[in-house]
Amino acid sequence: MIALSTHERGTVLPVRAQPGARKNVVLGERAGALRVAVSAAPERGKANAAIQDVLAEFLACKTSQICLLSGETARDKRFLIEGMAIDELRHRLAVKLGEESARKTAVETEPTKKRFGVR
Repeated sequence: MIALSTHERGTVLPVRAQPGARKNVVLGERAGALRVAVSAAPERGKANAAIQDVLAEFLACKTSQICLLSGETARDKRFLIEGMAIDELRHRLAVKLGEESARKTAVETEPTKKRFGVR
């Protein structure tokens, strides 16, 4: 479970960054943080900006609502999602991560079915 916390301007979302990846994608949850992979290199804030864009798309909010609170040069970061209550953010994460998990499971089971002749 992602360790969300309240802030006077919204909710704080812990993120574990993976810069230099092949594509920009949310990988899921690990150790209380949302794992986000971005293709941008960790130079001059490029990866942080890319993570901000990925989070905005993933959470269906504006990029301007998301700002980096801490972890500018570290893999473990804390982003503030402005104007979003903790319950709303928790719900959006549950829905999106549930969809990702379901899609991933469906994709992973297809080759298994073909390989073992399961119909």
